[in-house]
Amino acid sequence: MADVDLDAGGLKRTLKDLFAGATGGIAQVLLGQPFDIVKVRLQTSSQYKSALDGATQIFKNEGPLAFYKGTLTPLVGIGACVSIQFGGFHYARRQFEQRNAATNPLNPTLSYLQYYLSGAFAGITNSVISGPIEHVRIRLQTQPHGAARLYSGPIDCVRKLSAHEGVLAGLYRGEAVTILREAQAYGVWFLAYEYLMNADAKRNNIKRDQISQVKIATYGGLAGEALWLSSYPFDVIKSKMQSDGFGPNMKYKGMRDCFAQTYRLEGARGFWKGIGPTLLRAMPVSAGTFAVAEMTMRAIA
Repeated sequence: MADVDLDAGGLKRTLKDLFAGATGGIAQVLLGQPFDIVKVRLQTSSQYKSALDGATQIFKNEGPLAFYKGTLTPLVGIGACVSIQFGGFHYARRQFEQRNAATNPLNPTLSYLQYYLSGAFAGITNSVISGPIEHVRIRLQTQPHGAARLYSGPIDCVRKLSAHEGVLAGLYRGEAVTILREAQAYGVWFLAYEYLMNADAKRNNIKRDQISQVKIATYGGLAGEALWLSSYPFDVIKSKMQSDGFGPNMKYKGMRDCFAQTYRLEGARGFWKGIGPTLLRAMPVSAGTFAVAEMTMRAIA
């Protein structure tokens, strides 16, 4: 019976996973963009005293629409990224289930290490597009306001970044640390969510699809907190590298140099700048992502 379940759906199941992830990704961007721009400004600048001060200054100096600067890129891109995350996770999960079923047909359930590895696989797969998408978003979020703007929009930003040192060194700057962040972040994200969902189903002796939307959102939100607490230092380094100058204006030679300079100049606290608004953002954003994705999966099941 397990073999039939594991092989059923195939391509159709993968397409459903991708679609559910895309809907969750759109919800993620719309909920999280205002928090994200404050986080990036705190990570890459010393002009703000706190998250509240940063939000206040952005609102005062640039207006309310500034909180959605660079939204077009993540709205399209993050939708694709989350689609890949969910598709990659469920693909890897099914591979582990098939492997487990070969040795234990009665119980092909994944171990929690396998859940983590499935999430890490999804993150690494996702990093191919999340790296340049986030690089463009960060450039747009941190560029000067008004007449001093460096980029007219996402396409112009991609063109200029690629022109500096080519696609790999320009557009894909910070890709190594992006891969490390994505693997750790999404390994923990899916692991935490699956653990909480499985524990609830077992505790209440129900099937997973009987768990309420409120609980799904709560568990998704908690998984989001776990994601950032486990991977935030990588994200800080990524933001620093992707907002760094080019040529003679470049501060960091590479990922290791950025880690070293951050620790030398700012100490351990430098790796946690902006964690406040990030955790504040993580709960509703991750809750919305999982709730919308789960609702979509159930609707098209």
